[in-house]
Amino acid sequence: MSSSELSGSVPPAEFRAALGQFASGITIMSTLQDGVSHAMTANAFSSVSLDPPLVLVCVDKGVRMHAAVLDCGYWAVSVLAGTQREIAERFARSGRDLYSQFEGIGTSAGPKTGCVVVDGALSWLECRTWATYDGGDHTIVVGEVLSLGAGEPGNPSALIYHRSDYRKLNGD
Repeated sequence: MSSSELSGSVPPAEFRAALGQFASGITIMSTLQDGVSHAMTANAFSSVSLDPPLVLVCVDKGVRMHAAVLDCGYWAVSVLAGTQREIAERFARSGRDLYSQFEGIGTSAGPKTGCVVVDGALSWLECRTWATYDGGDHTIVVGEVLSLGAGEPGNPSALIYHRSDYRKLNGD
């Protein structure tokens, strides 16, 4: 094949439809900027390395969270339980008021960074930015895990995103 046959771009709608077949977990990423908590829903989250413990999350360059997480250098990720769909939906919407966005949601400050972790999450991690990489319209933010914890035992269901909808994944 020639390089011209291998180059080009795929239509965004087709790209989205193809990737929608891949089920992904749902997380809330949070950070602090000038003492104000910022947060977003993220499903582009993954482990990277065990030694050192590294994870990554992809952040859209066009959202206010992008500048906040790059400015702070510390962030937290809460892995949502199947019962936390409303939280995922809230933080997926843009334009939320920064000062009231956590109202009605149980949260705690992470013990190392002070970044918000969501109560009842299956697990949470606090991270220090290790590296960032250009990822087209997103920045790939790799973080070194500083502390972590598991949520309440007995809640085995996870919240996932598949075919453009939130779903519960039972631990069976």
